[in-house]
This record gives sequence, C-alpha cells and structure tokens, in this order.
Amino acid sequence: MSLPSTIDDFVALRRRLHAAPELGRAEVATSKLVAELLEGWGYEVATGLGVTGVVGTLRNGAGERVIGLRADMDALPITEATGADYASQTPGVMHACGHDGHTTILLAAAKELAARRNFSGTVRLIFQPAEETGGAVQMIEDGLFERFPVDAIFGLHNWPGVPAGEFRFIEGPAMASVDLVIITIRGKGGHGALPHETVDPIVAASSLVMALQSIVSRNVDPLETAVITVGMMHGGSMPNVIPDSVELQITVRSFTDVVRDRIRERIKTLAEAQAASYGAVAEVFHPPGFPALHNDAEETAFARQVAIRHFGDAQVGTLAPLLVSEDFAFMLEKQRGSYLFIGNGPSADLHSPRYDFNDAIIAPAARYWVALVEDFLAANRPA
Repeated sequence: MSLPSTIDDFVALRRRLHAAPELGRAEVATSKLVAELLEGWGYEVATGLGVTGVVGTLRNGAGERVIGLRADMDALPITEATGADYASQTPGVMHACGHDGHTTILLAAAKELAARRNFSGTVRLIFQPAEETGGAVQMIEDGLFERFPVDAIFGLHNWPGVPAGEFRFIEGPAMASVDLVIITIRGKGGHGALPHETVDPIVAASSLVMALQSIVSRNVDPLETAVITVGMMHGGSMPNVIPDSVELQITVRSFTDVVRDRIRERIKTLAEAQAASYGAVAEVFHPPGFPALHNDAEETAFARQVAIRHFGDAQVGTLAPLLVSEDFAFMLEKQRGSYLFIGNGPSADLHSPRYDFNDAIIAPAARYWVALVEDFLAANRPA
C-alpha cells in the first residue's frame, strides 16, 4: 500500500473512508487501514482496544511529557442524500458527522509528525470506535490510559456554520450530558366505544408529556440549562382500540450532576404520579448515558494560544456551551485535556443525510495538531 504524502492524497483518503462507512464497533476495514498507515510511518501500533480501536505511539528525544490526540472513526445508521460521487456505498450507513474527516486529519498530522520529529517526548494517537454509542468507555475499560498513559489529551470536531478553518474553544462545561429515559405506561385496553371499562394509557401518557415540561421551568434553577424532549411516543394500532400500554422515549440534557440527578428524580416521581392519577402504572427505565464534557481551563488556554500563535487572532474564537453530547467526556473524566472545534463552513447540520465534511479544512486542522504537539512537547518546555 502506498502511503499518502500530499494533501490531495489525504483528500482522496477521506473520500475513500466516506464511501465505505462502518458503524460503531464494526470499523474493521477502517481500523486496519489506520494501523497500516501508522506502521508505515514508523509508529508503534496497538489494535483491538474497545473492539476496533487503534493507538499509535511515536517517541522522540529525551522529553518525558506525553500528549494524546484522539479521533473518532464510526459512521451513523443514516441513508446518505448528498449526491456526491464519493457517497456511501453501504446502504443505510453514512459518515454524517465528519468522523471520516477527523480520522483523516489525525492521519495527516501523524505523517507530518513522523517526518518532522520536531518534539521531545511521546505522542499517542488514539483512533476511537463507536463515539456515537460510548466507545470511549470500552477503550478505557480495556486499559487505554494504563497501557498508554498521557499527561493531557485533546480532541477535535468540525462544526457547521463556523467559517471553514477557523478554530473555536470552550472553557469549562462545553457539551451537555445526555440520558435516555424510557417510560412505559401500563393501563387496561379495550374497545374505543367503551372507554369507561378501560384504563387508557394514551390519556395518561399525554398528561405526562405536558407535566414533564414543568421540570425545567419549576424544578431547575433558572440560571442553569436543561432540556427534556419527548422524541418518541408509541401506543395503539387501531383508531377504535384503546391499547394496554404506551411507551415514551425521552432525551435529557444538562451540564451539571446536580441538575442531572434532580431531573432523573423528578421524571420518575411525575411519571408514577401521573400514571396513578389515571389508574395506570408507570415503569421508568433510565440507563446510564454520557456525562457532560468539561474542558480543563489550563489545557484549553494552552490549546487556544497554540491556535493564535500559529494561525492568528482572526482565526480563533469561542463557542457558547453546546447541548449536544460527545463521549470524549469519558476520557476527560480520567485525564486533563480539552475538546476544540474547527469550522466546517456553511454545510448541512451534523447527522443530516445531506451533511458532508469540508475537505478544505483537512490541511489547517492537521497543521494545528502538529503545532499543538510540537508546542506541548517543546524541548525547552518545563515538565
């Protein structure tokens, strides 16, 4: 396999990945390609963390500091509608979040770092599977930071709507926690013409949907941020039949554990009380979700200064905290670090079937990773 050496080669690589997307924990071909490229540039390579994760390690000089850079590799179960000539060839699967671009950016940086070797210390490049479904947890459970310790870890995501190639930073709470709540309201079904002989779970569920809207407005500090969205409501199969049960599926987002726990408590209390008021019963299932992503102040300030130093003030800004979630949060619970953003330009939104990664940002993003490593591992920087 020939190694990519120019930016055009990396654009072609990104489009190759885009045409052959793989879902989380099934990134077999992507993982194999990443490992082969890293080995070709002289990295020590470990595979199989979190099923398909890859870690590449490069050492240079006598420095003792270690920096980690992470990219995600998984695609989404979405049917592509971009019409691009490199569109997904896998039915019902596409790179609708730019993970193909993130992987390519880190590979481009990997090649440059290996060629320049203008640092003193150790670089860990972490290619993570299944970001959309918590693959970071599996990598951590497989001993990621015990086997490959770092002093700080950084991640990057493209961001539609921000001018292409511009960098954005958020200090502190940056991305929200996300929890799924599944509520089943069980009543007593029957004929739609005889409602008095039933316990209608649709009426109870409808009342609960409205009651849930009071949690943010009446149980959460107005200076805090939270979202409760009922995205799915399933029940019944015929207009003249009252079903036995109705299922609600809810997404909950916040930035602090206090608010997260309060919402969890109030949803359960309201669900049980609302159901009981109609003679029904509520079962509440609240599996673990993603924590909020908190960027370390010192590492975020350092990452921001790297961008200003190498790209200029005009290319650097801030974003307000985002209510979307990111499983890099699990890594930042274990290690110091920061998650930053690079503008994707005026593209469709993430997770849209019309979204496409902007290949023009591969070069500046890769240059940024190289600059961050070289500044973090500068030979004259104190440990």
